Amino acid sequence: MPKDTSIKSVLIIGSGPIIIGQACEFDYAGSQAALSLKDEGITVSIINSNPATIMTDKVIADNVYLLPLNTASLEQILQEQQIDAVLPTMGGQTALNLCIEADEQGLWKKYGVKIVGVDIAAIEKTENREAFRQLMVDIGVGVATSKIANSFLEGKEAAQTIGFPLVIRPSYTLGGKGAGFVHKKEDFDAALSRGLQASPTHEVLVEQAVLGWKEYELELLRDNNDNVIIICSIENFDPMGIHTGDSITVAPAMTLSDRCYQEMRNQAIKMMRAIGNFAGGCNVQFSVNPANEEIIAIEINPRVSRSSALASKATGYPIAKIAAKLAIGYNLDEIENQITKTTSAYFEPTLDYVIVKIPRWNFDKFKGANRELGLTMKSVGEVMGIGRSFIEALQKACQSLEIGRAGLGADGRQSRNLEEIMHSLEHPSWDRLFHIYDAMSLGVPIESIRKVTKIDRWFLNQIQDVVNIEIELRRYTLNNIPEDFFFTLKQRGFSDTQIAYVLGNVTEEDVYQRRKALGINRVYKMVDTCAAEFAAKTPYYYSTYEGENESIVSDKKKIIVLGSGPNRIGQGIEFDYSCVHGLLAAKESGYEAIMINCNPETVSTDFNMADKLYFEPVFWEHVREIIDLEKPEGVIVQLGGQTALKMAEKLHQHGIKIIGTSFNDMDIAEDRGRFSDLLKELDIPYPKYGVAESAEEALEVAHEVGYPVLVRPSYVLGGQGMSIVINDEDLEKAVVNLLKNLPGNRVLIDHFLDRAAETESDSIHDGEDVHIIGMMEHIEPAGIHSGDSFAVLPPFDLSESVISQMEEYTAKIARALNVRGLLNIQFAVKNDKVFVIEANPRASRTVPFIAKAYDVPYINIAAKIMLNVNKLSDFTIERKLKGYAIKEPVFSFDKFPEVNKELGPEMKSTGEAIRFIPDLQDPYFKHLYREKSMYLSK
Repeated sequence: MPKDTSIKSVLIIGSGPIIIGQACEFDYAGSQAALSLKDEGITVSIINSNPATIMTDKVIADNVYLLPLNTASLEQILQEQQIDAVLPTMGGQTALNLCIEADEQGLWKKYGVKIVGVDIAAIEKTENREAFRQLMVDIGVGVATSKIANSFLEGKEAAQTIGFPLVIRPSYTLGGKGAGFVHKKEDFDAALSRGLQASPTHEVLVEQAVLGWKEYELELLRDNNDNVIIICSIENFDPMGIHTGDSITVAPAMTLSDRCYQEMRNQAIKMMRAIGNFAGGCNVQFSVNPANEEIIAIEINPRVSRSSALASKATGYPIAKIAAKLAIGYNLDEIENQITKTTSAYFEPTLDYVIVKIPRWNFDKFKGANRELGLTMKSVGEVMGIGRSFIEALQKACQSLEIGRAGLGADGRQSRNLEEIMHSLEHPSWDRLFHIYDAMSLGVPIESIRKVTKIDRWFLNQIQDVVNIEIELRRYTLNNIPEDFFFTLKQRGFSDTQIAYVLGNVTEEDVYQRRKALGINRVYKMVDTCAAEFAAKTPYYYSTYEGENESIVSDKKKIIVLGSGPNRIGQGIEFDYSCVHGLLAAKESGYEAIMINCNPETVSTDFNMADKLYFEPVFWEHVREIIDLEKPEGVIVQLGGQTALKMAEKLHQHGIKIIGTSFNDMDIAEDRGRFSDLLKELDIPYPKYGVAESAEEALEVAHEVGYPVLVRPSYVLGGQGMSIVINDEDLEKAVVNLLKNLPGNRVLIDHFLDRAAETESDSIHDGEDVHIIGMMEHIEPAGIHSGDSFAVLPPFDLSESVISQMEEYTAKIARALNVRGLLNIQFAVKNDKVFVIEANPRASRTVPFIAKAYDVPYINIAAKIMLNVNKLSDFTIERKLKGYAIKEPVFSFDKFPEVNKELGPEMKSTGEAIRFIPDLQDPYFKHLYREKSMYLSK
């Protein structure tokens, strides 16, 4: 049937600030759904408290409410807007829980709002562990033996009945919070207590543990005619026992027999139909016994999930966009296929390539954290590699991780400690994949690795093949590698850097030139969802080594925007927001906008956001060859955080134009030593500092500048490696540790301004004029990372003299650094004197916050200035903020209960929310102000 014409206005509930287990995949889903509904002439309202996302931008929705996610906020919207329907399936568990709460309070009924995309009964059946288990039994779908427990005594009785090992799964939680395996009786009591406390209903499922079984996911869509299609099958490289968010995953499934896959399909469709009569998306997780292919259901999520974003990018099928249209009444055969533009959406994608997702962790931010992976998700982001084979995709994903790896191995980062390697295989953490490669390199048999990891032998054979190729490569020199073998190396995903490392005495550039001389060139294939059965219209590409290049270069002027890679602490969704606006500004300015990024969760990697999307690692070799092909006017690095900035030097060395601020000027700001020298020239106060390349030099500097001192490496983001020390012994330890982890880097020793207030300014400079877009005052003092601080816009407690100094120094630095575009400066204020701590001539995490608070598209303005198509004088800027806006950091310490939660110079927050207050008499602000007074008096 066609769309429901009674629905003229829809409210989409967002997922709130980024936390571990609920990240920017919901920003992507909500944004896609909003645009899809707007295409149908529907008025879209969004509620979300996250200022860093593109979802809360005016380019996405008609009405954006940056409000706390609670029923009071919902009622405010329902009073102000005529809402016909609410779509709660795009905002993860947060949105579903809020929808249920509003339903229980009678809000939807009171305002005549219908719930679309899911029904309350379906949510209850899937979130309540016992209801789900019973439903599966009723419809004949296998489940693990389990019992529900609402008390400590019931849990003990269940464990006695089922036996060990077992798993505890709390009801109504996200990201596996509170879940865990119990291998022996002595550990059960503590695990049960954790699970009961984690569940908002004080309910857990005590379940048989199917450790070592294989894990799969299917992504489904269903319409009002009860047509169901499978969008994607996803196989976990890691067996049962590791949360899917922490598992390496592969699409399509690699090791399923056809019989097992067809049975899994049938069961998934049966499950979706059984949980309720609704049209929308669904994610189903299964476990399969590798011995006999027995299938059991793990869970079903009647909403878009982390895997939905992955499946969308893997297949090119826009799940959230289609699910939104299904929710308002359309059937699958009535919706246009977004890829071919000539067929309908009623089809199942067919892939002639492989995708591999690898999670990204930030254990370095949580000193003392238990790094072993299990049922509680711990990763903060993910990357996806696309290739013609599993191993090519795997190597590309490794190159995308931003952890200094040039691929799976063969890059000088290998471990040779067999005892450490074998322990890692048995106790999986972030590096187990690399240790599998290392074990094979040392001659450990595949069967020994399989027994300890329970990873399917097919995957291990693939990795062994790569190890064998590396061994063969050692027989050659660069000039006598046979052409066909060189081609094989590249088809297997080996980077030029890896090849250079194995050969020895040659550089990456040498390998690149030799490869080009042999005519071995990367080509680009289209992600077309239908294995080229139908002509695709979508400009979405990945690279490989074959004959035909499908990326046709236009004669338009082009701009490339470099993305920010995987989300991690210190570099989050705010940079993707910036990249999206960079693309929009380039398109509005008449350029063909090209995106390079490898993060499947983000809006920037939506195939209809850029004129051309290359889903590739933001890794020099890949970026270089896209530039060689497309020949852009220039590359924007200012919007993609440290990932893109790190590429600036290579671009500069190869004569590739950097759009906006030049490499040299950015480097002055990034190199803490050069920057302090500049401040000295400009007569701008800054903390006394010195540079050291050894612990001995650091001690000399510290004695000269005076304790306490801030120790930090040059070229860092998110405060990584920073620490405040108060004596020689602590300083020596800090410096030795830094130089060990960052060989060749210089260490900066700054005098730390104790009990100083911290402030920030963000500005735009067009070469002539400087416009300060926002000044913020932190609640926490200097010494706590700005990303972990509550920031108030505009300042609330600064004298006119301090504000005047901040304005003067901002203008001086912007001009001295020849900034074209954005500039963020952080200040310390003590006794009404302003000191400059650092300057960042790029997009910062605060610009989206300021843009949302003032309702001004600052990134778009800055991007057009960077592109040299506009000056500041071309824009009429009207700020709409009444009162104050507060940036609230949000943490995920619940995932790491054992770590020190004290804040310091190294950033630990995973996301942020925004809160508006009318004036300084607001009770919430008064509480924060008391905190500030306490901090500064300590």
